[in-house]
Amino acid sequence: MDPVSVGVLAALAGGAGGELGRQAWATLSELVRRPFGRQAGAPAPGEAELVALSEAPGEPARAEALSGALAARAAVDPEFAAALDSWRGRIPALAEGSVTNTVSGGTQYGPVIQGRDFSGITFNSPAAPPARES
Repeated sequence: MDPVSVGVLAALAGGAGGELGRQAWATLSELVRRPFGRQAGAPAPGEAELVALSEAPGEPARAEALSGALAARAAVDPEFAAALDSWRGRIPALAEGSVTNTVSGGTQYGPVIQGRDFSGITFNSPAAPPARES
């Protein structure tokens, strides 16, 4: 199994992707903490790396450590490998960093904004008053 992208892990831990990203991170966290083939009460393989990355998502070494831990666990735990592969299959747009924008339904009269991860945008607000000349 290919390792999970370090960039994707860092982005998810840092909150990228909005609600989709938060859900993907929560689902990965649940997956890592599942007791696949381990004794109850023992820390799950990869859990320490998951916590470390969530505490400092801007540190690439922590994302690399988590990616390696996930790959190592998947290599010895077929059930975990299948669940991790399923998880990766549910986040393809986020994993690829791609955006698909579609405008359809006839002629558009007005602004159409396409992109990804907008913030601080206001629509239908009053225009700013003109600057006064002194």
